[in-house]
This record gives sequence, structure tokens and C-alpha cells, in this order.
Amino acid sequence: MSHSHHHHDIDFKKAFTVTVEPQSQVKIAGEIPYEELLHERSAAIKAMGKNVELDGFRKGHVPEAVLVKHIGEMAILAEMAERAIAHMYPHILEAHAIEAIGYPKLEITKIAANNPLGFTATVAVLPTIVLPDYKAIAGKVNATKPTLEVTDSEVEEKVADILRQKAAYERLQKKATNPVEVTEETKTEAPEEAKLEIPELTDDVAKSLGQPGQFESVGQFKTMLREHLEIEKKRDVVSNHRANITDAIIEASTIELPQILIDSELHQMFAQMEEDLGRSKLKLEDYLSHIKKTKDDLKNEWAPSAEKRAKLQLILNEIAKKETIKADEKATADQVAELLSMYKDADEMRVRTYVSSVLQNEAVMKMLEEVK
Repeated sequence: MSHSHHHHDIDFKKAFTVTVEPQSQVKIAGEIPYEELLHERSAAIKAMGKNVELDGFRKGHVPEAVLVKHIGEMAILAEMAERAIAHMYPHILEAHAIEAIGYPKLEITKIAANNPLGFTATVAVLPTIVLPDYKAIAGKVNATKPTLEVTDSEVEEKVADILRQKAAYERLQKKATNPVEVTEETKTEAPEEAKLEIPELTDDVAKSLGQPGQFESVGQFKTMLREHLEIEKKRDVVSNHRANITDAIIEASTIELPQILIDSELHQMFAQMEEDLGRSKLKLEDYLSHIKKTKDDLKNEWAPSAEKRAKLQLILNEIAKKETIKADEKATADQVAELLSMYKDADEMRVRTYVSSVLQNEAVMKMLEEVK
């Protein structure tokens, strides 16, 4: 019988109760009639007998009656129960309109031949989110956004920095080529640091700063420096400003966060760290012993930011729903194609979900940044 057209004589709405538990979980409780378990019997015996090897029989060709004797009724009943629950569970979720995340924790409360099967399933659900007036919050933060302009004094400060580094470097070079003999007098002299002479920025000095022929004059050097500082400032200001908007919205939202979402963020943070370490040819274990910390230490340290990341994602999804903001179809398709060409064995469905989530987040952030 094919799974899509089958029919169960169970009113899933009536046969199961759903109670709300803390940490955004629900507990489903109820019973499945024994007939439903019987439907699973031959599949259960077949699955359990697949690897049974008995004298006189080829593996996988042991007759059912012999198998049942070998496996035992209790074990078969447990397997039937597991299969029946797996079969019914999606129907229960659907009937009660439960938006489950992750896997349920199952507990069998009653199991015996010819009796209904009693069980409970506890599962995390998408939490309800009470959003604040996020546009008002964003507008308020936007009004305080720092300017992206780079001032003359910022340029001068950077010039001074560069010249100081240059002087320090040259002094080191000089020391390396002609080491001073240490005599009694030189020991008591003023420390070298104080005598660092910083050159003035002249066209000649500017010429010495870049690649050969890169800068011809002070003016040209400063223009290039200003452009560089503008790019840097824009990047910093934008990311800080975004964090200010999202922090304020998270702060004013009400969410009861299921642990599973925090765990999934932590899992991603560890994966990212292992990847970064892998680039430097380091193993996580070695790194942990080097910083004298356990994986649990890091988990505890990271928990607050994992929680923040999980909340932010839920909030951005919720705002996208309210504002009907969707990832741009064409941009999504382009990025998916690009990623799939780079990672040949990636799962297209997962890549698509990831890309559209990133682009949707980006679109929501743009909207928030533009609120007046």
C-alpha cells in the first residue's frame, strides 16, 4: 500500500492531546490502536531479520516463523511500535497544526500485545514572537548613524601612524646590520624609544611608501589613503550600525527560545571554527589544549551570542513575513549556480535554502536601514 493514499481510522485531533511545555516545547500524548501496529508487523520482522544468520539458511532468506522464534515477540512488538509512531507522527502534527523543529523525544507509556500503544512525544516548536514596533526602533537608530565622511584629521592621524611604523622599521633594520657594542655607558642611556625620529611627509618620502612608481607626490598619497579609509570606515560603520538596529529590536522582542535552536547555532559556530583552524593546519583538540579550555567551556562562553543569533534569525524571518519581503529570484538562482559549481557534491536543496535565507535577511536589513 502506498503511503500517500492510505487511510487511518483515527481521529488524530481527538485521539491526541497537546500540552504546552516550557522552553517553547509541546508534549503530545495519546494512544494508537493495536490494529495499526499489526499493519507494521511483517515489515518489522523483515527489517529485523535482514542481518540474522542462522545455520542452514542463507542470510536474508530465513522463513518468518523461524525468525519470530529467534528474535522474540517482545522485540518485534517494540519495532512495530516504533514504526507505527513514525508513521502516525506526521499526521498528528498536521491535525494539530504543530510547527515542530528537530526530532521529538519519545516515551512509550503502555505497550502489550493486543493492546493500544500509549506514548508521549515532546518536541520543540517554532516559538511565538512578539515583535516590537521595529520600524520606529530602526528609525530612531538610523537618526544617530555616524557620518561616512573621512575627516582631514583622520587622514593626518593615519599618515602619522604610517610614518611612525616606517621609522621604527628602519631603525630595526639599522640595528640588525650594525649591532652596537654594549658598554657600561650605553646601558644607562635613555631608552631608544624616546629618540625615534619621525620623518616629515615630503614628496620623496611619499615615493618611498608604495610600490615603486605608485606615488609621485604627497597629494597623490593622501588621496589614495583617504579612499582606503573611506572603504574601511563604510564597512565598519555599516556593520556597527546594523548591529545597533538588530540589538535594539532583539531587546524589545519577546521570544521563548527552544534550546535546539541555540544548539544548532553553537554547532555552526564550532564548524566555522574547525574550518578556520583547518586552514592553519590545526586540529580543534590541539587548539583547545593550547588555550587550556574544553569544548564545554567554549559552549558556555558562546551561549549568549548563539542565543542572540538564533533570536535574530527568527525575528528577521518574522519581519520578512509581515512585510512580504522575499529573496530576489534571479539573484538566488545566480548564487546557487555559482556555489554548486564551486562545491560539486553539495545538496542543491540545502544550498538554495541557505542562499535565499541570506538574501532575504539582507533585504530585511536594507529595509530597516532606510526607515526615516
